[in-house]
Amino acid sequence: MLLIRSVKIVDSRSPYHGQTKDILIDDGNIVQIEDSLEVAEAEILSGSNWHISPGWVDMRVSAYDPGYEHKEDLSSACDAAQAGGFTEIAVLPNTKPALDSKDTLIYVKHKARGKIVNVHPIGAVTKSCEGKDFTEMIDLAHAGAVAFSDGIHSLYNTHIFLKSLQYLQQVNRVLMNRPEDHDLTVFGQMNEGESSTLLGLRGIPSIAEELTIMRDLKLLEYVGVNSEVPILHISTISTANSVALIREAKKKGLPVSCDIAAHQIAFDDTVLGDFDTHYKVNPPFRGQNDIEALWEGLADGTIDAVVSDHNPQDEESKNLEFDLAEFGITGLETAFALLNTYRQKVELEQIVNKLTHRPREILRLPEVSIAEGNKANLTIFDPALDWIFTETHSQSKNTPFLGKPLKGKALYVLNRNMVEKCG
Repeated sequence: MLLIRSVKIVDSRSPYHGQTKDILIDDGNIVQIEDSLEVAEAEILSGSNWHISPGWVDMRVSAYDPGYEHKEDLSSACDAAQAGGFTEIAVLPNTKPALDSKDTLIYVKHKARGKIVNVHPIGAVTKSCEGKDFTEMIDLAHAGAVAFSDGIHSLYNTHIFLKSLQYLQQVNRVLMNRPEDHDLTVFGQMNEGESSTLLGLRGIPSIAEELTIMRDLKLLEYVGVNSEVPILHISTISTANSVALIREAKKKGLPVSCDIAAHQIAFDDTVLGDFDTHYKVNPPFRGQNDIEALWEGLADGTIDAVVSDHNPQDEESKNLEFDLAEFGITGLETAFALLNTYRQKVELEQIVNKLTHRPREILRLPEVSIAEGNKANLTIFDPALDWIFTETHSQSKNTPFLGKPLKGKALYVLNRNMVEKCG
């Protein structure tokens, strides 16, 4: 038995939300929640200013296993997720071979067995994520794919995008797309604007993202499906106009959801003045007006979820001239801390919802809530803890946050009848 003492419950769907309670867990289940409990044989967990929520979910993780294990494998990805407070991660299909067959999905699910972190494979929409030929999506759904996407690649083929929206209704899966018109971003290195001009770098224009969102929303409207859960999820939006477009689509009643990467709210494009490749991400860091719009979208519910967009890159891929370096940073260990450190206009409860309930709804995962009789899938954290990120559990070290002071940290995760310390 495990007794968690004097912990504040942050769970909008729990009858104990906002209350400080003792929680008794036995055999992986929450068996009792009271103001004060005394259980002689129980192991005690306690601390100052501890908060507890349903286990956090990351909808967008590049694990690169199979095929690119020198960047990250499933074991190290789970270690990084645990360190960041996540009990569940959804992994993108951009592996080698891609997650486009039953065999690769089974490989992912089997390799993650025994970890405290649940790993959910996202099936590829097209073979090898090349955007040309459909995968057997219905078979992949039956094999365990929780959603479908071409991951880091945008679905540029309009026919494939439209048919995918229609096919996936048969298996109740969401289509996830990263919005980018590649013809407008080819050779782009950073946000197109004053900073890119001053630095002499080719820009990635906002309109490349926004045009794709316009197309996707128009096709979603054309499909005409009424659904209580999203059938289209637009991932890692970054511009003010993107937020406005999705806000308007939701007002129309379209079944769409979206997310942002946690690091997107930490910096604007001026941070690239020193050509530090650790800040090279796609979508790129935008302008201050875009950051303000992202916070507004988080506050009013336009933005449903926050992801780490964990994208590990080995030293040989990052320690290069800026225009040759790969995009991406690792984010599993810092996602919550970034949201909490830079927080504007958004309450802690809203942040937790965007890491717990809403991602589970979008991915059609079982609901998790803090109540007696429920499974103990939980994250314990301290939102006021000041700390410095000094060590990463990822195999790759491509993060600009090492050595940086942050506020708010995950402390323990509980899942699968296990409890592990974070970080």
